[in-house]
Amino acid sequence: MILKGKHIFILGATKFDGPDQSTSFNIARELSKKNFVYYIDYPITWKDYFSKKNSKLIQARKQYFSPFSDGIISDKVENLKIIISPPLISINFLPEGRVYRSILRINEFLIRKRMKMAIRKNKIKDFIYINSFNFHYPRIADSLKPSLSVYHCVDPMIIPYDMKHGIISEDELVLKSDLVICTSRMLYEEKKKQNSNTYFIPNAANIEHSSKALNENLSINHHLEGMVRPVIGYAGSIERRFNYELIREVIDANPDKSFVFAGPLMPEFVPDWFLKTPNLHYIGRLPFEDMPGLIKGFDIAIIPFKKDEVSRTIFPLKLFEYLGAGKPVIATDFNPDLEEFTHGMVSFCRDAPSFIKTIEEVLKTDNPHLKQARISVAKENTWEKRGEEIAELIFNTIKDKQS
Repeated sequence: MILKGKHIFILGATKFDGPDQSTSFNIARELSKKNFVYYIDYPITWKDYFSKKNSKLIQARKQYFSPFSDGIISDKVENLKIIISPPLISINFLPEGRVYRSILRINEFLIRKRMKMAIRKNKIKDFIYINSFNFHYPRIADSLKPSLSVYHCVDPMIIPYDMKHGIISEDELVLKSDLVICTSRMLYEEKKKQNSNTYFIPNAANIEHSSKALNENLSINHHLEGMVRPVIGYAGSIERRFNYELIREVIDANPDKSFVFAGPLMPEFVPDWFLKTPNLHYIGRLPFEDMPGLIKGFDIAIIPFKKDEVSRTIFPLKLFEYLGAGKPVIATDFNPDLEEFTHGMVSFCRDAPSFIKTIEEVLKTDNPHLKQARISVAKENTWEKRGEEIAELIFNTIKDKQS
């Protein structure tokens, strides 16, 4: 059962050329291996345009904003096209209600118009539509009548900006989609109550990229030069998910070790002590291409998230990136789903004392056999595998719908 030769439109939750890996764009690339995929780039607003008009992001899109443009960019991947919509009206500041929903229809019309241009240009008679966590625009495909409408829920909704209108919009999407795919069991259980045709397919990782850390000739990232070893590191956003109390206790108990944090930092969530601790090194956001060299320099990789209802829904991409680089991983037990997919190759800790103890145990017992076992686990959780699972699920849903 292979999904092949289909036209698929994916409304993305991220920019196609953004600095970070995203579930939306990775799935688009995987589905394009056997299908014709049109990735609708996360739209910018006129507010974005005027505040960032000299940025690379705007300059790369500017020529496609014209009403005379079809907005289509060819990606490096065969059979994958990017659709750029014109700037949309900034409306999130409005209260929920009739005015907001009326202006939202204008924005949705502008996105839909670009889709229609691609449909006409390529003489598409039948297509699949996937809203990949861009719940801000719940009615894009309504009048286009796709053969299958899919909502891909990849994260909990926790940002106030998103929640203001997103709760209502996402509920609408879930209810009317032919298929809902969730990246965690908790999200699955939540959406299943609204739509019986809901399934759980977890996130994965770009193992091909992270495994570059295994190359003996690759240099360790220069930020780690001269650091006291062992180096215990984290790569990713530093924000509300962190268990800062646990991190502080772990770092204080290990003054002879270096703790490295790389990624965008949200200061409103980060306590003052975080950037003032002697053996904690915050090195900022690094380019995607620099990540293998950074991870190569870690002796242990960590995911120190706090345990709550939000984190219970998180299936972090970095987990399998660490494993794909052969690194030992220590995480808090924030999401029980992860144990099923890591086969004992990740240490999950309930509190700071167990985290501290596990660091010492891992440093004493790590060996080449365990390294290979971690790499094997990572290979079971690639975007290629997830793309195949999603493609099969879509294929079967279309088949059931037609029968």
